Amino acid sequence: MSIKGFKRIAIAAGLAMAGLGSIAGHAAAPVPQAAAAPAGVSNVAPTTAAATPPAAPASPMLARDGAPGAEIKAGIGQPVNGVYGLQPQVTRNGEFAHWMHNIVLVPTITAISLFVLALLGWVVFRYRAAANPVPSKTSHNTTIEVLWTLLPVLALVLIAVPSIGLLQAQFKPAPAGAVTLKAIGNQWYWTYQYPDHGGFEITANLLKEKGEAAPGERTRTDADGPRLLAADNRIVLPVGVPIRLITTSNDVIHSWAVPAFWIKLDAIPGRLNETSFTIDKPGVYFGQCSELCGARHAYMPIAVEAVTPAQFAAWIAAKGGTMPARGQASNKVIPQPGADGSAAEATTANATDAVTGPTENVTTAAPTVPQGATNNPATGNAGQ
Repeated sequence: MSIKGFKRIAIAAGLAMAGLGSIAGHAAAPVPQAAAAPAGVSNVAPTTAAATPPAAPASPMLARDGAPGAEIKAGIGQPVNGVYGLQPQVTRNGEFAHWMHNIVLVPTITAISLFVLALLGWVVFRYRAAANPVPSKTSHNTTIEVLWTLLPVLALVLIAVPSIGLLQAQFKPAPAGAVTLKAIGNQWYWTYQYPDHGGFEITANLLKEKGEAAPGERTRTDADGPRLLAADNRIVLPVGVPIRLITTSNDVIHSWAVPAFWIKLDAIPGRLNETSFTIDKPGVYFGQCSELCGARHAYMPIAVEAVTPAQFAAWIAAKGGTMPARGQASNKVIPQPGADGSAAEATTANATDAVTGPTENVTTAAPTVPQGATNNPATGNAGQ
């Protein structure tokens, strides 16, 4: 094949890449979360404060800790055996990322792979020893060098434009009125706090299978969720209201990950990480720790129940919490775990002072308090 033939192949590949850009530009792409408004501009999100809780909540999730509430839908919010691809997304960022994966990344990668494979096949056939007993001494071709520089640049630009927007949207600050959820990683369970709703705390442990649990502990059923993903306590979040997620850890690095939310945020000791998202559809969504954190890393499930604002307000009341004023920004101080002023330190100090007077440099073990529905210890499943 002559140099002219090679040029035609390269030009055709360039046109194919341009066509991919056209597809990506004209497909109906979901819009990621917009960046936070600049200073001085109203950025108030809807709140659940004005929601009227039902007079007599009938949801089982309000009756006792850990009881299953919303019905789990097959293939939603959990992995499915034999299914290829991403989980159905229920946040705007997740929908945009899903579109980018299917419309931009996969076609681009496929086109590049096929083009390189075709070039390799052509070189192997055209320049084999039998066809070229005297090797060519060509060492420079301006057209080829321009093309092999320009085409990768175009491919990178095609990928970079949407990915930079998605990256920006993933770290958009939460607006006023968002529901703050603080997730704390422990070896090997999660604790959750709602700082804007009275500061109450929930401990979530893995629900064990029959034959694995100790006497008196509730075991997993199909209503709780899949094996290794069902938790004795689901956290409850409202649909359509921005969620301000804050993560940290009490021991080693963990990672709070829920694939259906397009969320994976590391929980690091001595550090507060933050992101925001809004859940679009009610349902039950599962995740798990996705950072290797020790021997029982695989037993740190996350179960999120997304409900209407009215149900969320009723759940907060059932937990003894309070609803903030409408549109009120989060004004609660959220200290690091173990820092002066943290809830655990304040509780320990007050109890100690009441008995013995002020003390210094004393470590007090937290009491073991069983959870209402499951009788599981609230201190986690370490060593089990």
